[in-house]
Amino acid sequence: MTTETRPEYESGSGSDTSADAHGTVTTTVNGIRTVLAPRPGPLTAGLIFRVGRADETLATSGITRLVERLALDRLGPGDPPDDGAPVPASTFTRFQITGTPAEVVAHLNGVCASLRDLRTQRLETVKEILRAEAADRAPDPAGRSAQWRYGSRGFGLTGYAETGLPHLTGEQVRDWARTRFTAGNAVLWITAGSVPEGLEGLEGFKGLDLTLPAGDLHPVPAAASALPALPARFGGDDGSVVLTSVLPRSTAALLFTEVLGRELLRELRQENGYAYAVTAGYSPRDADSATVVARAEGLPQHQDAMAGAFVDVLAKLRDGRIEPSALEAVRASALARLDTPGLAAARLPARAMDLLLRRRHRTLAEERAEIEAVTVAALHEAARALWAGALVRAPRGSLDDGAGLASAPTGSEEAVSGRAYPAVAETGATLTVADDGVTLTTARSRITVRYAECSLMQVYPDGGRHLVGHDGFTLTIDPSRFGIAPADLTPLDAAVPPSAVLAMPPRTPRPGAPRTPAPQPPPRPDTWFTVLLWVLGVPGIVTGASVLLLAITMGDAHSKIAPDNARFLFKWLIVAGISLIPWTVCLNRRLKGKN
Repeated sequence: MTTETRPEYESGSGSDTSADAHGTVTTTVNGIRTVLAPRPGPLTAGLIFRVGRADETLATSGITRLVERLALDRLGPGDPPDDGAPVPASTFTRFQITGTPAEVVAHLNGVCASLRDLRTQRLETVKEILRAEAADRAPDPAGRSAQWRYGSRGFGLTGYAETGLPHLTGEQVRDWARTRFTAGNAVLWITAGSVPEGLEGLEGFKGLDLTLPAGDLHPVPAAASALPALPARFGGDDGSVVLTSVLPRSTAALLFTEVLGRELLRELRQENGYAYAVTAGYSPRDADSATVVARAEGLPQHQDAMAGAFVDVLAKLRDGRIEPSALEAVRASALARLDTPGLAAARLPARAMDLLLRRRHRTLAEERAEIEAVTVAALHEAARALWAGALVRAPRGSLDDGAGLASAPTGSEEAVSGRAYPAVAETGATLTVADDGVTLTTARSRITVRYAECSLMQVYPDGGRHLVGHDGFTLTIDPSRFGIAPADLTPLDAAVPPSAVLAMPPRTPRPGAPRTPAPQPPPRPDTWFTVLLWVLGVPGIVTGASVLLLAITMGDAHSKIAPDNARFLFKWLIVAGISLIPWTVCLNRRLKGKN
């Protein structure tokens, strides 16, 4: 596999301006590294910062997007036009605008002015806007996998809701803007009809003011792992098969991803019709690693076959069964992309991100040479590396045989030693509270969260606690469920890092507490049912009473009733009993309040 290397990073803090053979200019404006390239048409500019979801914590999740929207909110209603390729939200935040030079200058000046003095008067309103957008956003196919792979920190946060958003204060947001949205942590890129040696000669850019707080370039957070072994699998409920894997960034890995996508499309859709949508993508995660995501979606009746065919394609590729023609097809496509008009301008966002990652940006000649040097053996190596780091989410039950994939753990291996609190009305459930952690054991699972490894603890007024461990496992402590007193939870409150604690509003209803229905007035008896009771009951009662009176008059204590008379009375007694059966049923319903 051909792995890209990078020399020592140059900060670009000086004021020198340089240009390469493709007309791309590198300079510095207001202390911000800037790259420009020619492109016909309107100007497009992007200001990219090296900050994203991976830099947050679960307790502050949403703070980066909140700063971004507060900065734009100051510019007025509506979002600026954005025609660029998306940047990874886990590691970057971008402000982009297309328009005339005057419009671009006004927008960039406004963004930087907002970031210098972030106004939070509309903080709660912008929070509501972000929550509404999140509710309308389609789920990220790889988000759930990120939770399982990374846990509740760093890159794993892309799979979580923005839990911290409602609790963020104005001071927290302003501090995040001061420390993360700085000149040293930003790169500006601009396309233009023509690019001079520096911005000073670019007509219309007079008055550009990108002044931002001084600050250092923040490195990408180190990627943690929440899985004990790979390759692994876990079950999903959306009917799709999703594979994620992390590979070294290389041209071979990029071309292999294209081969994988074509093979999955041919096998799962074109030849067998198991899937109606198949995709495979390669996205840089940091300077040295990239994430590969492959996904297939199919109808419920095809999901088992689709999952089996999916892993069969992976087995074929890692066994080295890759046709040279497959490599030549993706190679030709990659080389053709290098001849796209305006490529230098189109690649400015990628160039800006490389600067923020401290990674050398390759020339087109270097890229072309690397593409031409990729061999089938290099693709085979990439296939094996993909499988070695694979995490597969498949419909539950579709890969019960394992397919060579370990089952991702759904519980903790260890338990703490401390005071045990059995559940009040639940067999087999026990909460154990210790000085270093807490364990919840049920008949189906065991979850342990160590206080030092707690990403989030939500505290409720009724004494409840919800904890999320670094590994992504969660447990909820409900005092009424375990009969636990507030004083018994002192070890949690004392040991969990304060930065991970969020005070929550009251729970309605409290989990585990019985619901108390509102008092209802007694039901009014149905009139028609009362009439029915009389109609059914009176004849039976009258008949029974008449039989008893006749029996008394036909005999006395010293004589017996004649046989004919006895048979006569017995028949009418049976008639009376039968007539009272429906009356008894109806009376029972009335006594139960049903009519």
